[in-house]
Amino acid sequence: MSGNTSPYPVLPTLGRGLLAGGVAGLTTGLFGLLLAEPVMDRAIRLEEERAAGGGHDHAHEAEELFSRSTQYFGLVVTSVVVGLAVGVFFAVAYALLHRRSPAHERPWPRAMALAGAGFLALSLLPGLRYPAAPPGVGDGDTVSERQNLWLAALVIGVLGMILAHVVRQRLADRAAPVRQLAVTGVVVATLGVLFLLPGNPDEVPVPATLLWDFRVLSLASHAVLWATLGAVFGALGLRAAARAAAPPPAPATASAV
Repeated sequence: MSGNTSPYPVLPTLGRGLLAGGVAGLTTGLFGLLLAEPVMDRAIRLEEERAAGGGHDHAHEAEELFSRSTQYFGLVVTSVVVGLAVGVFFAVAYALLHRRSPAHERPWPRAMALAGAGFLALSLLPGLRYPAAPPGVGDGDTVSERQNLWLAALVIGVLGMILAHVVRQRLADRAAPVRQLAVTGVVVATLGVLFLLPGNPDEVPVPATLLWDFRVLSLASHAVLWATLGAVFGALGLRAAARAAAPPPAPATASAV
């Protein structure tokens, strides 16, 4: 009987997702702590100077409830929690995509491909349309509008990646260049649809160099999350596959009396 008829091991896959997500979240939090937080501090200082220059004593009105050291710790903890959540969704998506395949078939390339698709759909494409803005930037009256636009960008990105997967499956019997060009066309079309959405309603009144650094580091932190998630999940899959392929230990034989 074919191995494809056996139930897909969902619980072990979820365990791999949790572990991979925790490691990815911790790595991302440390990345942000070491590289992104200095840029964040610069942005906060500029916001305080701008508020003071406008005649509003926001620096005192918005007195920090927590010290920066506590916020740094919170950044890492939040990153781990987010990583765990993303890891669970990653494992569910992985199990659904490959439910008709043997459980331990090609775990590394499949995990890395799914991580790449996740980065494209949820980070890169929406981030190209609505790049990250430093803290304190944006009118409070436009928060709901900005959230709705970002949510719409996420939905379009996910639908675009699903369509790319369907196109790739439909062209499975065609030459590799044809499949790759078709998938690339879907990704480019998805980006085009994203740019049909309204632009960011708020100006970003910060120096161009600071804005560039912040946006590059923000996108880089997403790349670290997805790359680490895919790599750890794939490595755990390789270990599980090796264990499944290992021959069972020989039964102990009773010694002759």
